[in-house]
Amino acid sequence: MSNFYQLGLSKHVTESILNMGFEEATPIQEKTIPIALEGRDLIGQAHTGTGKTAAFGIPMVERFSGAIGQLQGLVITPTRELAVQVAEELNRIGQVKGIRTLPVYGGQDIVRQIRALNKKPHIIVGTPGRLMDHMRRKTIRLEEIKTVVLDEADEMLNMGFVEDIEFILGEMPQQRQTLLFSATLAKPIQDLAQRFMNSPEYVGIKAKGITVPSIDQSYIEVHEKQKFEVLSILLDIQSPELAIIFGRTKRRVDELYEALNKRGYSAEGIHGDLTQAKRESVLRQFREGTIEVLVATDVAARGLDISGVTHVYNFDIPQDPESYVHRIGRTGRAGNKGEAITFVIPREINHLRLIERLTKHKINRMPIPTIKDAIAGQQRVTVDKLLRIVEEEDFKQYQGLAKDLLSETDSITLVAAALKLLTKEPDRTPVQLTEEKPLRSKKATSAPHKKWPPRDKRAPQGTKKRFGGVRGKNQHS
Repeated sequence: MSNFYQLGLSKHVTESILNMGFEEATPIQEKTIPIALEGRDLIGQAHTGTGKTAAFGIPMVERFSGAIGQLQGLVITPTRELAVQVAEELNRIGQVKGIRTLPVYGGQDIVRQIRALNKKPHIIVGTPGRLMDHMRRKTIRLEEIKTVVLDEADEMLNMGFVEDIEFILGEMPQQRQTLLFSATLAKPIQDLAQRFMNSPEYVGIKAKGITVPSIDQSYIEVHEKQKFEVLSILLDIQSPELAIIFGRTKRRVDELYEALNKRGYSAEGIHGDLTQAKRESVLRQFREGTIEVLVATDVAARGLDISGVTHVYNFDIPQDPESYVHRIGRTGRAGNKGEAITFVIPREINHLRLIERLTKHKINRMPIPTIKDAIAGQQRVTVDKLLRIVEEEDFKQYQGLAKDLLSETDSITLVAAALKLLTKEPDRTPVQLTEEKPLRSKKATSAPHKKWPPRDKRAPQGTKKRFGGVRGKNQHS
């Protein structure tokens, strides 16, 4: 693999890459960046988790001008979550050069988006429906677009966005660069490429196993309405020192940490709507152990560097394998063992299988725990606390009182009563969470229906494509 010094990037882009902690190119970056820097069209067959955001983001930032106050690049994504994640990484890549990226998606106040668009971002990352809304309102104009990226094209087609994508591409200048990234290259994607791309170069990358061996990984198949009760029982059984619980949405995070507090757990939540001061306050409390449970969205948890996290609970299964690896990587650090448990509703089993296949790691199934298990778990915690006090000999001033009690009651009865008093009984305070829709089913195969591109359109033999990209511990797709 090459390092990023071989790319011949500008000082501003290089500085951003260094700030992000990137060092070496991933295979998709190594093959894609030099092609994209030349302004050529490209088809990249790669899964999420291979570093493809930087693969298209670095050339975009390098080729665009921060001095020009107009829209120069567009990235189309299937989901709002991916739009936010991609925009966040592009802003980091463009930070020093002054290339600003704005995410645009449905569900967010459109007036707020229009105000942000009036500030002239250089790149927009958006979902098809909301992009078309802005195009109709003429709040997004595509006349000066230099580069358009179709990210996770197969997923967009699976979700029925093919006509929307055709409409958006049809409104762009013909003299542009088009980059298409997809895990599979089924015929509809090949047709799209033939209609809207100019002799695209093909780059294919297979994902390698990406996981952390020091983490015990398991899943529980559970219905949506059972999730919170199962989570409560697990917390009582396992009594984690520090735990992070991941939820899919900001609403989920807010409802979860409030429900946990009702049940007597010390919990706080972080998501994208928090002020920086509030976020820092919550993280400080978590690091210091003032709160034991942190509930977070994927975006809010990016960049977290907290040692001592013993457990990660995926209350909602993550959107993609990269997010899964990122989430569970919050535990099992510095050689310590960690535990990661994922809740999977029956309709999301295919997502779990995709994660297993791309991480090349079997995730063990765990039976649904019971209230009886929770009580036993809390009893073990109490016994451990008593034995710790005995070992530390921190009980001298209570010995006289103990002798008096033992003169009236036998030792077994007395110890049993003490254990009952000290053991936390499971709290069954009623809570209500808003149900989240399951993720759309994903196929666990990446094989294209046909080889692409056709033999006569492939690059001539002997064509060299050697340059680096960037990779580091904070790499995201």
